Amino acid sequence: MRILFLGDVVGASGCLKLTKNLLEQTKKNKIDFVIVNGENAAEAGVGLTKEICENFFRCGVNVITTGNHVWDQKDIMNFIDKENRLLRPKNLFEPAPGKGFEIFITEKDIKIGVLNLMGNVFMKKCDDVFESAQKFINDHKLKEDYDFLIVDFHGEITSEKNAIGYLFDGKATLVVGTHTHIPTNDARILNNGTGYQTDAGMCGDYDSVIGMDKDNSLNRFMKKKSSKHFPANGEATLSGVIVDCNLETGLANQIESYIFGNQLKKTL
Repeated sequence: MRILFLGDVVGASGCLKLTKNLLEQTKKNKIDFVIVNGENAAEAGVGLTKEICENFFRCGVNVITTGNHVWDQKDIMNFIDKENRLLRPKNLFEPAPGKGFEIFITEKDIKIGVLNLMGNVFMKKCDDVFESAQKFINDHKLKEDYDFLIVDFHGEITSEKNAIGYLFDGKATLVVGTHTHIPTNDARILNNGTGYQTDAGMCGDYDSVIGMDKDNSLNRFMKKKSSKHFPANGEATLSGVIVDCNLETGLANQIESYIFGNQLKKTL
């Protein structure tokens, strides 16, 4: 089984690239299941809406994960309670709308668990992610509760992401980082069989500052006249990882970085 995980979709250009190309790309790459982080997909570059989610589902996305911007578009709070394919970080302070973990059953009766977590360092306050992750590991078992487990770790710093990867090594099929919008060149299988990449990158315009208009961003850094951040709107690139899953063990047979678009060149 092949699972495609795509990093943060940013703004209108990211949405357009995804909705126009995903079906073709899944057929070309023989993808069986698609997970997308959608927390920057709204036109303003923060949050997402019911309409965006429905467009993603129509084009072949199976699950949408999020992060610190999950509530930035207020209509999502009611929608997330009704739509189990949309997740928010599990370690958000409770009670909160929606869920941070769900098990999805494919047409071939394969159970795929998807867990959404958010880091603590330089992020919005939430429950301790390592305590939440350890409790999850204690309560759920690979090949007992689900055939595969995919973990989206939405975090700022690489060391925190590395540590979560090792915590889940042998207990998850894939651990992949999101949030920093830059794909890292470290896709690999950890010692106990879990696929890992520190950050999946973004689905957005890379002629930008992490998806935002580069001129406006420079002006803000240089304390010149500027406006609120807004997304760059050039042609986007899709970035993420593809993991080949072993049905017998629930672990990864192979992992590779995935890049589709002209702004980044695939080097692996």
